[in-house]
Amino acid sequence: MAILGGGDFTFELSGDDWGELPEGWTYADATAVAVDSSDNVYVFNRGGHPVIVYDSAGRFLRSWGEDIFTNPHGIAVGPDDSIYCVDSADHTVRKFTTEGELLLTLGQKGDPARAMSGDPFRAPTHVAVDPRNSEILVSDGYGNARVHRFSPDGRLMESWGKSGTFPGHFNIVHNIAIDAAGRVYVADRDNRRIQVFDAEGNYQEQWANLSRAACVYVDTRGETLVYVGEYYGGGASNVEGRYLGPRVTVFDTKGNVVARLGEVSYGDEPGRFYAPHGIAVDSKGDIYVAEVSSAEFSVLMPGKKFRSMQKLVKQGKGGG
Repeated sequence: MAILGGGDFTFELSGDDWGELPEGWTYADATAVAVDSSDNVYVFNRGGHPVIVYDSAGRFLRSWGEDIFTNPHGIAVGPDDSIYCVDSADHTVRKFTTEGELLLTLGQKGDPARAMSGDPFRAPTHVAVDPRNSEILVSDGYGNARVHRFSPDGRLMESWGKSGTFPGHFNIVHNIAIDAAGRVYVADRDNRRIQVFDAEGNYQEQWANLSRAACVYVDTRGETLVYVGEYYGGGASNVEGRYLGPRVTVFDTKGNVVARLGEVSYGDEPGRFYAPHGIAVDSKGDIYVAEVSSAEFSVLMPGKKFRSMQKLVKQGKGGG
């Protein structure tokens, strides 16, 4: 075990993949993670069992999604505990029950929109569900530069965003989250920032001084906090640099940095990261980080077995 952080943001962690995977199973890469109202944890991954469900102690409960997904990318839990999964390769967003029964599909499998057309979808990345009304927001990020809002039954309501570096523009709109007031937080990954919009999609502000902002999660229990997972921001000649990522940064809703977890470069030691790609927080304040470590680093480190799931167990005060 090791300790990361300090003060109210002190976490205990281990260096192994979190979760009791059945024998012979692998994550390959864990691309996203979500937590339901009972603190059950859903790990979306590119192994042979795309959705693996655990209790908060890491005990295996079930899996589902086999033979459904082409390239798992994003996962989120709705207010009613429905599970939403984004497949970036078949250009769909699917809604399931907690047991894996398909309820709704957004997009046409294998029929992407024209690149940068603004129409849904062209390699979407993530999804969030508005806690006020169950409307569905999708970050359409690799082949588009848009956020789309759908009604709960799947009707397209509005879209916003375009390619660029200006406020309200995106360069890989990679992840999305919504707070209790309907404010929208977008991980504008390759612009290295979080952009904040009001509930109508109007630009409010941006939070910079980040590495590649890959994932964002809003915890509304107690004081609302925004958790951001960041890729490594250095280069091959700067691996000894500090405070460049990969790391987890915690903000308040005004954009003030509350904590930064991880100050050194990528590595295997507990509390160090390779490529945070998904993040979630449970009712105790424990943080789950999914990493696409192999996808990002296997070329640099051929043959290496990478960790892909970490749990940071909060010490002292409870969550939120």
